[in-house]
Formats: sequence, C-alpha cells, structure tokens
Amino acid sequence: MSKNEALIIAAIDTAEEIYEPQSLAQGCKPRLLVDKANPDITVAEVRDILSKSPGLYDRGVPVRLAYDLTQKGHVAQVMTPDGLVRYIHNFSRPYQIKTCTDGSTKMVDCGFPRNLAVMYLDWRGEWQLPAFNGIAAAPILASDGTIASKEGYDPASGMWCENMPDVSGFVPEQPSIEDARQALFVVRETFKTFCFADAETIPDPSYSLPVIDTAKPPGKDESAFLIALLTAVCRPSLHLAPGILLRAAAMSGAGAGKGLLARCTCLIAFGREPHAVTSGAKPEELEKRIAAELMEGSPALFLDNLNNTAFRSDLLASAITERPAKVRVLGKSLMVLLNPSALIILTGNGLTISEDLARRFIAIDLDPRTEDPEARAFPNDIKADVKNRRLELLAALLTIWRWGRQSSDLTPGKPLGSFEQWGSWVRDPLLALGCQDPAERISEAKERDGRRELIAELFAAWWAHHGDHPTPISKLHDDVKAIADPQGRGRQYLSTYFGRLAGTRVAGFVLTRQASGGKWGAATYTLIPTDDGHRTHRGHRDGPRNLNEETVQGDPMPPMHPMPRGDAEDWARDDDGWSAEL
Repeated sequence: MSKNEALIIAAIDTAEEIYEPQSLAQGCKPRLLVDKANPDITVAEVRDILSKSPGLYDRGVPVRLAYDLTQKGHVAQVMTPDGLVRYIHNFSRPYQIKTCTDGSTKMVDCGFPRNLAVMYLDWRGEWQLPAFNGIAAAPILASDGTIASKEGYDPASGMWCENMPDVSGFVPEQPSIEDARQALFVVRETFKTFCFADAETIPDPSYSLPVIDTAKPPGKDESAFLIALLTAVCRPSLHLAPGILLRAAAMSGAGAGKGLLARCTCLIAFGREPHAVTSGAKPEELEKRIAAELMEGSPALFLDNLNNTAFRSDLLASAITERPAKVRVLGKSLMVLLNPSALIILTGNGLTISEDLARRFIAIDLDPRTEDPEARAFPNDIKADVKNRRLELLAALLTIWRWGRQSSDLTPGKPLGSFEQWGSWVRDPLLALGCQDPAERISEAKERDGRRELIAELFAAWWAHHGDHPTPISKLHDDVKAIADPQGRGRQYLSTYFGRLAGTRVAGFVLTRQASGGKWGAATYTLIPTDDGHRTHRGHRDGPRNLNEETVQGDPMPPMHPMPRGDAEDWARDDDGWSAEL
C-alpha cells in the first residue's frame, strides 16, 4: 500500500460524518398532496406526517420547542397557522395535480394553504403528538430513589430535559442519616448569610454582619427555605407542589435578598436564572401574563416585586393544586387543559396572600434588621458561588431526597391537602433532620389576609350587638353595616354581600342563613360559635349570647340551615322580603 493510500485511509477513519437534516434534505421529504376538494384527507395526511416529525408537541394546543437566548433554554411556542405552514414545508413537499392542455396530469409543487393549517389546528384531540408537560433541568426522580439525568424528550414524564448535570457518583446509592445530615449542613453553610427573620445568628470574622448559627436547628424561615429549595429540585418529578413566597417588611424590605434567593434557588435546581414577571396595572393583565408563562412551560414562574399587595389569583391557585388545569390561550377565546409543572415563586415587600392561596405557598420571611439593607457588604458573590457549585449543591439535596425515599420510618408532618406526594418526598425527610414544618404557619398566613381580617371584625361587631339571635338585614346595627358597607350603598347591596358570606367560618364563628317563612317574609341571619374554642367538649356554648346576657351553660346550639340555591340577586330579593319566585 502506497503512502498516499495510507493517508487517504487515515483521513477517512478520522473524518466527521455529517448528516443533512431531514427538514432540509429536499429528496427525503415525503410528498403531500393538497386536495382542495377533499381537505379532510389532506389534513389527515398532515397529521400523519407531523406526528412523526421532531419538535412538535401537544400542550392543549400544538406547540414547538424554541430556544430562547435570553432565558438560555427552550420554551414552548404556540403554533399559529402561518408558523404551521412553515413547519409543514420543513417536513414535507406539498404538491397539486394539474391537468395539462393535452389532458394529461402532472405533479406541481405548491404552497400549503393557510386555511388547511387552521383546519389542522382546530382538530383538537386528533393531532397524535406527544404530550408536553414542561421543561426539566433537574434530574428526573422516581419513587424508589432512582435518579435519571438525560437530555431530550422523556416520554414517561412528558418533560423536555435539558441542562441536567450527571450526579451519578456524587449521590450515595444508599445514603445514611449521617450522609443526609452532612448534606444539609453543606446547604445551610452556603446560605448562612441570608437574613431569615427568626434565625439565631452569631458573629463571623469573615463577614461584617452576623450569620446563621448552623450549629443549631434551623428556625421556621430557614426551614421553609430549605424545604422550598428541595421542592425546586424535585418539582419536575412531582405531580403537584406548593409555591414559594419570599417577603420582607413594607418599608425596610428592599434589598433584603428576596430576588437573589429566588435566583439562587433556580440556579441550583434548573441551571438558569428565572426571568421576572411583574404584576401589571390590572388584575386581568396579571392573569394573562400568568397564562402566557404557564403555556411556555418554563421551569419557574417568577412574579417579582409584588410590593404592598394583597395578592390573589384564581388561575395561580388552580395551577398549583389542579392537574390538569384550565388555561386560556393568549389572544384567543380558547381554554385548554395543560399540566403545569413550573415552580411558582412570589416576592414582595409588605406582601400578603389571600386565604385560598395560603395553603398553597411555603412562606419565607426575611428581616435584614437594618433600615438600609442594600448597603450591606458581603465578601463573596453568592450567585456566582452557587452557579459554580451547582453539581455539589444539587448532589447534597438529592442525597437528602434519596435518604428519605429509602427510609420507611419517617414521621409525617401536618397533613396538607393536594400535596401528599410532596410531603413524603420533600418535607418529611427535612423534618426528620430537624427542620420545622411550614404547614404549621398556614394559619399565620390566613390571619394576614385582609379580607379575613375584615370578616373577623365584622363577626365581632355582629356578636357584640346581635349575639346568636336570628336577624334580618333591615335590623342590623349601624356598626355592623358600616363594616360591611362603608360606602353606604344600601340594603340590597348588604343582602347580596351577606348572601355570599353565608356559611363562612372565620374567627370562631359561622354565619348561617335562614330562608323567609312566607312569600313576603324576610330571610334572617344567625352568627353561631363554632367548635374552634367557642364551645365546650360536650358541644354546648361556652359564652354569652351577646354582651348584655349572662352565660347560659348547657344551652344547645341551634341547627345550621342549609345554604340556599340561586345567585346573589335571588338572595337579595328574598332578604328584602320579596318573593323568591320573582
């Protein structure tokens, strides 16, 4: 063999083989007949071609994965008719049959009609595309403690996996409790400079400010953060999970580190920072932004700077506790079912959440103990440190998780509806390692709800003036009316207001409604003490009927009446003494 022949053989052996993508290789594209006389057949052929093509998924509507340079990761983009036309041409060669002047026929390339693309998009439930549940950048976890680091689409979970570090060899196969404790210590040491509100601190020569004393068990706020951090790591594999609420005081909370803590959490769990979404000028604008973010399927939904806000969102409440959840597609009057998998994070100064969201969030309070938190100096860049040590910190958190999965004697924490899997996977292992249960703070969050405080004040005034005597709207004391209707809108407004309030349990009372006795009678309302500290263990009242009566022991509770049917307008008419049949 000659020298030249040897060089040719060596060049062939070391050459990189390059394949032309199917979408660009004209000869590899299947032919697609555009038959305008039979659009159903054409659309069915499109369905068959696209179901075998990569990159198109079903998220209630067809979506494609697009790489976002700003987020440094993929997002789901809802397919439009024009976008679908381009996609069809990427993976097929549309043609029509033309009749020549001599009567013969021939195939002629053509553009795919936009109206047929619309017809395809309307063919809900027949696309035969793989389900898309979100983007995972943390390893996919299994109940038996298995950890899978992969790239690309995972059919079992419906997740697109990217930017996953390989933690094999860094997480013990059968971690001991000492392994779990050491892993928790590593995480706590990393975040010991953050000003968790109730943390015990000690001076540290390396820092100008005190740091958390990691020799002692974590307090409520640090515990909540540690549980939130493990929640973020496990979120792609959890069916449902609570969100994270980071807040500080209204006036002195700016610069406390809420946004920084949120970004560090996402850097560990997802390898990228979340992009912040603001609330907008109106609640409807916020709901639209949340819907758009959920459709994109990003690993985290980060609502930032909700300052001095009593936050409420029906869509977010549904997305956290419902799977699938209904979301409106932006720009369309179309509601679709999708499986939300994003980690929900809220931050704000003076931020409170409504009672219906209280059980859906892990609340973390920060208190920098200074009027100018932004002026604090730290010798290291915590965000850069977390980014460089992502593999180490992720492995530490997964060690805690795997230890919990392999331990059969963990004492469960307080029951939290909808989050049973989260409790056993995330919270209970950390409780066994000395953390405190964030579910114990739900009642505190409810007490911060301004609406709940208003109703509690209303019930206190009612009890003071009316006790548990049945009272029609027209006989309510002025103090009660002033709380319920400060603008003085009148009796019909009060009838509607209290009709909606019937059955509400707040501050140890429940308001019941009794329908009118006759056609022209007026409905009455009764405030009844509940079992929450207002009755003895025998079921009798433990207090006076009102401020002017003596305590009557042994007086049985009046029965609760069923709530009426109908809308608030029907109740208002009945409460005003009108016929319910009107």
